[in-house]
Amino acid sequence: MLARRGVRRWVSSALTSAALVSGAVVFDAPQVAAVPPAPPPVSTGSSDGPGPAEPTTKQPSTPTIKRIEPINDRWLRVFVASPAMSREVEVQVLLPRDQSHPRPTVYMLDGRSADNDSNNWTRLGHADRFYADKDVNVVLTVGGPASFYADWQRPDPVLGTNMWETFLTKELPPLLDAKFNGNGRNAVMGVSMGAEAAMMLAFRHPTLYTAIGAHSGCFSTGTDIGQAQARAVVATYQGEPDNMFGKQNDPDWLAHDVTLHADALRGKTIYLSVGSGVPGVHDVPGTPDLDVVSAIGFGGPLEAATNACTRRLAERLRSLGIPVTAHFRATGTHSWPYWEDELALSWPTIAGALGVR
Repeated sequence: MLARRGVRRWVSSALTSAALVSGAVVFDAPQVAAVPPAPPPVSTGSSDGPGPAEPTTKQPSTPTIKRIEPINDRWLRVFVASPAMSREVEVQVLLPRDQSHPRPTVYMLDGRSADNDSNNWTRLGHADRFYADKDVNVVLTVGGPASFYADWQRPDPVLGTNMWETFLTKELPPLLDAKFNGNGRNAVMGVSMGAEAAMMLAFRHPTLYTAIGAHSGCFSTGTDIGQAQARAVVATYQGEPDNMFGKQNDPDWLAHDVTLHADALRGKTIYLSVGSGVPGVHDVPGTPDLDVVSAIGFGGPLEAATNACTRRLAERLRSLGIPVTAHFRATGTHSWPYWEDELALSWPTIAGALGVR
């Protein structure tokens, strides 16, 4: 691997270049003008100085749905007491029109700038509209910026406790299947950081997901550049990357490398997509929710980089004899209008694996 100094130099250069190009470091949504505030750190109830420690909140011992708040009759905020996360975690659930029978579940992971109040798949990708006539439950993560939806080795002073893998794969599915008539057949989909996370979860839990959709991601945390990219994402939220998978040579980085462990994806239905970085049909003035200057100046080079990442994974899968549907667009930047398009383009592949239309 690169020496630590080399990794830091790469990360520093990447962040500086991104800031100069776009005025903000945004790894998954160039249309966002600034980095939103990071979530508050999790209180440990300890005190570094004299005097009594701060009171701690009693942590849940069993995953439990605490309450449900409707956004509308088929779009719900679901609050889950999570022992792994040591707090109450919100997810949002989209329900189909006909709820009388068991149906599959699609888990939608957000990108780096995951919002603590909503999910960019609905806010910018309009997934609520797309799934309105689909016979599936849809689960949308809320929060988890720069977390890779992974189990971190230790809590982070800025990003708090991140045990997303345990929450999403062990605590949450049984609760939601029981509450919302899920049939145990699942797909997972993500963009950018969430694309890498979706593939990580899928190979690390090979019996949980039938289908995976990954749009504009990188998938090799065990390589020098792959680790540097992941560290740079965490750094945009002032997190300490060592708290995620450890020091540079920690084997945990290899343990989360999708390309290295691609054989564990055998038997899954896989859809990959990425643009070329060349401005495309959406990179024009007047496109809703898109800062065109940022999309072209920053999102263009970033999408070109993720294009190389995606090609590497697709080639690895094919070398192993694992079928993959890969959509390499001739144009397109690292931005939400293209991912909204891919939601519809990937659906026949994902739906076929789930046994729905």
